[in-house]
Amino acid sequence: MSKGRLPIIVAGFLIVLTGFTVRTSYGVLLPEMLPSLKVSKAEAGLIYGAFFLGYTIFSPLVGLLADRINVQVILTLFLGILGVGTLLMGYSSSLMGSIFFFLLAGIGSSACWSPVVALVGRWINDNRKGMTLAFVDTGSPIGIAVSSFIMPLIVAKSSWRMGWKGLGIFALLIAGMSFFLLRDNAVEKPNPQNLKFNIHSNISTSTMYMSILKDATFWIIGVSYLLIGFSVFIPLTFICTYAVQELMLSYSVATRLMTVMAVTSITGKLILSFLSDFHGRIQVIIICEILISIAILGMVHLHGILAIFLCMAIFGFSQGAIWPLYAACASDYFSRNSTGLIVGFWTLFLGFGMIFSPIIAGWIADVTGSFMWSFILATVTAVISIFLLLVGKKIAFLTPRSNYRSTREVRQ
Repeated sequence: MSKGRLPIIVAGFLIVLTGFTVRTSYGVLLPEMLPSLKVSKAEAGLIYGAFFLGYTIFSPLVGLLADRINVQVILTLFLGILGVGTLLMGYSSSLMGSIFFFLLAGIGSSACWSPVVALVGRWINDNRKGMTLAFVDTGSPIGIAVSSFIMPLIVAKSSWRMGWKGLGIFALLIAGMSFFLLRDNAVEKPNPQNLKFNIHSNISTSTMYMSILKDATFWIIGVSYLLIGFSVFIPLTFICTYAVQELMLSYSVATRLMTVMAVTSITGKLILSFLSDFHGRIQVIIICEILISIAILGMVHLHGILAIFLCMAIFGFSQGAIWPLYAACASDYFSRNSTGLIVGFWTLFLGFGMIFSPIIAGWIADVTGSFMWSFILATVTAVISIFLLLVGKKIAFLTPRSNYRSTREVRQ
């Protein structure tokens, strides 16, 4: 690996770690925040939904800007916004204040995924892309592990507010560090096996993007991404609260569920992403989503502390690989020149799932008095996502890059 690529990969890892640490710390700190802020589970879902609203609205914009202008400036600016919003969460005292501060954090977090994927993808060749993106994305489970280990210690010594303040300062430090590590985009080398979007160099940008938006593969993967995002973020938001309130586990033990998930996520990312380089991205995604469905269902139907930890281990192993695998699909099926935009738009799909997931799940828990039906809903949406990908494979929309041109030409 060249020295020019290493700083990009390191910076990408740190940015992803920061974004996911802030994102998942909400679920870890939520059991302590609920009585302090005096909010219901549905209102807690609104706060988290505000984060994903900012994340969703700005992700396509950030992805598009990452394709066009200096990524170094974009990532530094948005990481700064993330740090400020997170820091202010430590001073929130009302529902509306929490919603506004976490909305700001979500806006900053929109730069912690799609532009990073686009940047790293341009510097890495196809044969190493799956493993490299998986390494960068190990920042997410490591961030989860750090959050689940350190936040209970901070809460025990101080309060949940100090947890947010510490995270905000950390994000601001990473913003400054990333400014010095990041470089401009690598120049993409021509690939004779590229898609139809790369065939003519004189094709206009608007024409290329319209062709992408008309492509069935783009929509099938995007909607599947929405559904699995909706599913995964129900337990990610409420598993600690569920463990404390319904399984009667102590707060310190409940947060260890997130630690187990984080550790198994790292294993899942590396193993499943490696397999996807040889056996196909979509095939491995389907396997991941089957395991996710089984794990979530087991969380509410299996009894005992060992059973819940086992389910979280399976959940972590499978969901850990989902995000880099979906991201890798962008440059598998489309041009690298449009990777930032595609991942940004797919993040828009994912964002809709993440916005409504905690709100609906929290409301169901308030109405029924239990998280059981919320977790069942998560299982159902994961199964629908699997079905959609299977249908896509059946009607041959999901054709690998190497075969894409000939398949499309045959259809025409």
